[in-house]
Amino acid sequence: MVTWNNLDTMDSYQELAKVTPVELTKVMAGESGAERVKKYSVPMAAGLAFNYASKQVDDKVLETLAKLADDTQLIEKFEALYNGEVINTGEKRMVLHHMTRGQLGNAVVADGADKRTFYIEQQKRISDLANKVHNGEITNAAGEKFTTVVQIGIGGSDLGPRAMYLALENWAKVNNTFKMEAKFISNVDPDDAAGVLNTIDVAHSLFVLVSKSGTTLETLTNESFVKDALKNAGLDASKHMIAVTSETSPLAKSDDYLAAFFMDDYIGGRYSSTSAVGGAVLSLAFGPEVFAQFLDGAAAADTTAKNKNILENPALLDALIGVYERNVLGYPTTAVLPYSQALSRFPAHLQQLDMESNGKSVNRFGEPINYVTGPVIFGEPGTNGQHSFYQLLHQGTDIVPLQFVGFKNNQMGRDVVIEDSTSQQKLCANVAAQIVAFACGKEDADRNKNFEGGRPSSIIIGEQLNPQSLGALLSHFENKVMFQGFVWNINSFDQEGVQLGKVLAKRVLAHETDGALKVYSDLLNI
Repeated sequence: MVTWNNLDTMDSYQELAKVTPVELTKVMAGESGAERVKKYSVPMAAGLAFNYASKQVDDKVLETLAKLADDTQLIEKFEALYNGEVINTGEKRMVLHHMTRGQLGNAVVADGADKRTFYIEQQKRISDLANKVHNGEITNAAGEKFTTVVQIGIGGSDLGPRAMYLALENWAKVNNTFKMEAKFISNVDPDDAAGVLNTIDVAHSLFVLVSKSGTTLETLTNESFVKDALKNAGLDASKHMIAVTSETSPLAKSDDYLAAFFMDDYIGGRYSSTSAVGGAVLSLAFGPEVFAQFLDGAAAADTTAKNKNILENPALLDALIGVYERNVLGYPTTAVLPYSQALSRFPAHLQQLDMESNGKSVNRFGEPINYVTGPVIFGEPGTNGQHSFYQLLHQGTDIVPLQFVGFKNNQMGRDVVIEDSTSQQKLCANVAAQIVAFACGKEDADRNKNFEGGRPSSIIIGEQLNPQSLGALLSHFENKVMFQGFVWNINSFDQEGVQLGKVLAKRVLAHETDGALKVYSDLLNI
């Protein structure tokens, strides 16, 4: 039987706090470091590998983390989730984003339908529409093909799909699967929509409106902005727009759209890239086959997350090490550092995924907790970040755990040899050097040039960033966040923290303000 208890009630957590931390400057130096790199590595799905040699763990720490995983019943709770138990206690909902890419356990019936069948049907409907757009069966009023797809959404309806599109854009061009350029409108700032509209030919553009409720203020405002532009161009907006929404939303059966594709309340926005939210724009941009490969990679990683052995379950292991860093070693921040320009927006997506999920100070039952939960997440692609915030990472007063991502090969196959090495080799040399520099440091009599080291990091390494490896990478972090939420006994699947600001903004727009809210409104000429 699954039980839900706070982390600080676990004997294994108390034991973990008493384990002597590893001194990275010692264990990562010389031959001992070489042996650690070989030893502390776990295969992942889609040819990836999770190497945690430069984390502050040893066999004793790992043994205690395994006890913590057992005590907190992490695998059993994952099983309960994918078998359809109500895990989102705040909203009294199931959590089914894993089912958009595979069947991990029992059939789950909700809303009168088998949910796996429902998600497959939506993927097939999207595939059919995408193929008709690509084949010229669905065209604009002049009978001409659409060449651009524009997603209108915010939060999880933007960050994930945008990050996934950018991650695969160059790969698709090289592999001849690039079908349509994709653009994204998210911010209610009118400059966002206007800036995108100024770069496209609206007559050859297909717009994807994404709002599960059909009532998202920013998204509907931007929809009106786009409809106005289409009207001004003499175009029928209903022939240029599709919707991704719930079956019960006002958008579901509206004549304002060519078609509507459905998601449901069991998939949170930040977990929706493998649903119709990501499926429509990615299938239109790259073709349904590429989206299917992306789902396959995510499904393969989900399967590894079922393994009870933490040394064979990279998402679980990554999660537990993160808990150790946050709750025992006391590190408040984590940096995500992909050494791949294609992953330029991936840290922004993980920022929402992690901080919106685990930024909680009460447990699943609404009771205050006495320990810290989710870390602050930030990041940029290397090597750009090296010339930005790495100064603080190397020599600042706070230790920031680092999560690197790197690939042996680039996506486009083009490179140049300069000073006896290629650009890709220089990129990979930099990430290898950074891992060792952070761990080992460098003594110098000039304190300004002294590096204390002892800065922990891990790296996920792959052959190349492609649809399968991207799907596996996405699933890894989704499952990591899930497992950490289970350890902390919090609900990782609601986001009440975003609601208060929305409520107050509506009051401002209705001119129902007083006190400080009124003064700020006046200062901004609202």
